[in-house]
Parts: sequence; C-alpha cells; structure tokens
Amino acid sequence: MKDMLGREGIMTADKALGLLIDALSSKRTEIISIEAEKSLGMVCAEDIIAGDDLPAFSRSTVDGYAVRSVDTFGATETMPAYLTLSREIFMGEHADFVLSEVSAARIPTGGMLPDGADAVVMFEHVQLADGSMIEVLKPVAPGENVIKAGDDVKKDEVVVRKGRGIRPQDIGACAGIGLTTISVFKRPVVSIISTGDEVVPPHDKPSFGRIRDTNSYVIAAMVSNSGGTPRRKGIFRDDYNTIRTAIEEAVKDSDAIAVSGGTSVGTKDMLERIIEDIGNPGVLFHGISLKPGKPMIGGVVNGIPIFGLPGHPAAVSVCFDIFIRPVLDLLSGLDSGLAHRMKGVVQARLSRNIASVQGREEHIRAMLEQHEDGIWAVPILGKSGLISTLVRADGTFMIPASRNGVEKGEVVEVRLF
Repeated sequence: MKDMLGREGIMTADKALGLLIDALSSKRTEIISIEAEKSLGMVCAEDIIAGDDLPAFSRSTVDGYAVRSVDTFGATETMPAYLTLSREIFMGEHADFVLSEVSAARIPTGGMLPDGADAVVMFEHVQLADGSMIEVLKPVAPGENVIKAGDDVKKDEVVVRKGRGIRPQDIGACAGIGLTTISVFKRPVVSIISTGDEVVPPHDKPSFGRIRDTNSYVIAAMVSNSGGTPRRKGIFRDDYNTIRTAIEEAVKDSDAIAVSGGTSVGTKDMLERIIEDIGNPGVLFHGISLKPGKPMIGGVVNGIPIFGLPGHPAAVSVCFDIFIRPVLDLLSGLDSGLAHRMKGVVQARLSRNIASVQGREEHIRAMLEQHEDGIWAVPILGKSGLISTLVRADGTFMIPASRNGVEKGEVVEVRLF
C-alpha cells in the first residue's frame, strides 16, 4: 500500500513525528523576561538559582518553647526537666540573644530561634512551675519542631531548572527567594487557517450543503491548552493562490501553522503542492497508518512547521495530540520528562470488546465511569466527523498497529483531553 506521496508503505505516526522533530531540533521560540507571577504554564528559559537561604533563619514549626535539646534528655512526666524561662520571642522579631544553658524562651509558630537553641518543645508537653520556670515532660531531639536556615532552599541551589513548565509552586518558590522577574520562552504562536468552500463562520446560518467552522475553534483551544498562542486567520476558499497567500502571510509572524481541511485526495486538495512550492524542505509526510487521521500532512517551510489537519473533528483532536502538541513542547523549550508525558493519563478497564484493523494505529474516544471495582473506559463509537462524540468523551485510548483489537476487561491507558 502506498501513502499519499506515492511511496510504498504508509508511514507510522512515530516515524512521521520523528521526521518533524528532526527537522526542528534546533528551533526554539525567543526568550523574554516576565513577572514571575504571570509565568504560569510558560517554560523556564534558564536555571533559577537562589540568592539566599530559604528560610533565611531557623524557625519554629509549633507554638512552644525554644530549648537546647540536651537540657531535655531523660525528661518524663514523673521526672520533668526544669528550665528557666528567660524571655518571650514575638512573631517577626529578631531573636538577637543567645539561649543559655538550662533555659527556655517562649516562641510562636514561625518565630525565629535564638542562637544556642536547637529544638522546640510543644506547649502540650510543658507545665508552668511558676512565673520563671517550666517543667518539660517529654524530651526533644536536636532539630525537632524546627525548620533550619536553608532547609527549604540553600543559597546557590537550583530552584527551577531550565525547560520546566512553570507551576503554581514554582511561582511560590520564586517569591520565597525574592525573585520577581524570570526568563521564559515566549509562547509559540500558531496560526490557524480554515479552508473549504462549504465552511462558514459560526455566527452565520449555513445554507444547505454548508457547515459552520468548528475545527478552528477546537484547534485554537488546544493550542492555548498546550501553552501556545493561537491566531485564527479566517476561512479561505479552496483556491491555490488564496490558500498559498494565507500561508505565506502566516509564515511571517508564526512559529507554526495549522491548516484545517484540504488533506485528503480530491480535485480541490492542493495543500501538499502549496507547501512544496513555498519553501524547503517541504512536505515530510502525507498519509499515516492512523485512524482517525490517515490523510494528515506534515511539513516544514523555511523553519516553520505546517500541519495539514483532516476536516473531521475527531481526527483533528487525535492528530493534534500526536503531532502538534509535541512540536509545541519542542518550540517552547519544554523538557518533556516522564511526569509531563504521563500527565492526564488514566489506567482503566475496557467495558466492551473493540475490534481494530491490524497495521493501523487506532485511537478510540472513551468516557470514564467509576464502578465499585475501579475505573472503566466506555468507548464512544461514531464517525470521526461527529463533534458530539468528542464532547461526550473524557479522552482517547490507543490500539497499537500490531493488534487486531482489545478485549473487555483489558486495561487501557486513557489520555484525557
């Protein structure tokens, strides 16, 4: 069997993605400086290094008494350790004194430990003997109920590594070390071009034979959800010069281009020729051993990846996850470790048998259900042109090309939308 470029053997999805990644391996979006609090979801462009210890001083984790732990050793309820109450430390106060032997200082949670103290006895384990002395009923070990200076982050330690997607806790860590501005990779800009004489904007009532544009909105939302910046360029009629001009304009201000429609064999499908005519290396693949999404096109024009997506919504969703999302990760500088790859993946048992054609990787939409015996994946079957099947589904699971199908009760990995 030949692919749509006339080559023997339809290409696998893995091989096709590999061609794209190899062609773009040295490409990244530009680096910008941004307020740390506005960096959520962006990718760190350089190691963030602590300029100071966090915390900068040793502090108590409980309300109690700062002590020298050695002075409490052997203390019991019947034979308490007696310590002189020297003074009280208040929240936010600099404890600028040295705790002497066999003494204690009252301290709140978060209060600064004075020099000489190495532990805190909780209030529950102390009795007041009189106004100037306490009875310690339980010993404490060195460091007990204390966070030492630098326990959280040490000076010159890498707090957030280059290539990590910024999370809420990373922003908090930056605030903790006093870093308000950080360097990140700019979000990749993805231009979205809808094609088709039959496609009209959502606000228009389509006449018979025409349909509203849904794909560009799905693609734009998926781009945003993947850390990119979508730009919907509009709907363009099936004309070589019209579509070529739209793509050439998009190349000028985009990091990637997604074209919806115009990928299957037909008299009006000229996207492959346009990509080849605009620049090098041109089309890398056209036709994948994939269902849905077989007519997918992938190419690169002058360093800009161009994706020709099938017209059916389910195929658009599958092809985006397989091809566009990994390319956006690359362009944004993301170091895709195991945690990132497994994000949004749920193990579930299949609720029914599903047959598949061997030799073609198939992605099935599924809804998750919680049963007493665990999570089950219920296949949502229907033609790839039905947007409602995507709306009802929670994600998709994949049947490898080497399989003829999967059986009821078999565990599958559902990749959540």
